[in-house]
Amino acid sequence: MNRLFGYQHDRGEMISGKDNYSMVDLAAFALVAEHKGFRQAARVSMQSASTLSEAVRRLEEQLGIRLLLRTTRSVTPTEAGILLLNRLRPALNEVAEAVDSLNDLRNSPRGTLRLNVPESAARFFLQPIAIQFMSAYPQITLELVVDNNFVDVFASGCDAGIRYGERLQLDMIALPIGPLKQRFAVAASPTYLKEHGVPQHPKDLLQHACLRGKFLSGSIPPWEFERDGQKLSVEPYGQLIVTPTAADLAVSAAVAGHGLIYLFEEWLEPYIDSGQLQPVLKEWWLSFSGPFLYYSGRRHLPAPLRAFIDFIKSPNKA
Repeated sequence: MNRLFGYQHDRGEMISGKDNYSMVDLAAFALVAEHKGFRQAARVSMQSASTLSEAVRRLEEQLGIRLLLRTTRSVTPTEAGILLLNRLRPALNEVAEAVDSLNDLRNSPRGTLRLNVPESAARFFLQPIAIQFMSAYPQITLELVVDNNFVDVFASGCDAGIRYGERLQLDMIALPIGPLKQRFAVAASPTYLKEHGVPQHPKDLLQHACLRGKFLSGSIPPWEFERDGQKLSVEPYGQLIVTPTAADLAVSAAVAGHGLIYLFEEWLEPYIDSGQLQPVLKEWWLSFSGPFLYYSGRRHLPAPLRAFIDFIKSPNKA
């Protein structure tokens, strides 16, 4: 076969004809559909939005069917667009993997590594890892997508993700990254505790103002505790509820004396060390396994991801 998606192999020229479509146009459509917008797709691909728009228009004209519904606020695939996108993904992935496999022939891997990570990872342990990795692999672009939601990282266009064990899918490969053990801490300002008393048991929290967190799904997780093998959870009341991206606001409210806060120990540690917050129920603080880098074991690993995995496994990193 001497053509691929409408391109001749020897000269790279477009072949005209009813059933020959440009790979560039097909890839442009898939990019816009997956990112739900021309500007978003343009930022990711470093092309202009007008170039992508022209490619999609050209493809729709050749196919004789509308693939995208465009409004001033959004771009969504039509039924035909969804059908085409679902069939295109495997083919485009195969092409990307074929090109990426050439990285193995080079002395230094190159390309882009997209990681979906929670805010806690980006804040507390990923910074030195990322800096060292970029120094070790200067030809790899590292793109961090900070997202606290439980999303399908591969459907969102990422190569791998960082999550905790209870959120990992069973068919994923998981590699420890960051601290092996972490704890959830409870604390309040000395002013609050002087006025309202210090809880002696997790159940006492039901009588206190508590600053709670809420996932974007709408669920408010309970506060979990453990001591001497005994586990219990509490669903306290509080005037302030924040999503994960606003955790710093809750910390500020705790420092200002508005109640008790339950958060990663690393997050509260600077405030405890400075005396702005006082630890509470420390013997009940819940320990849990640290985070994992997870990725699919069912597909070819892009060279940048393979390099990152080898880097994480290396005993020489800090």
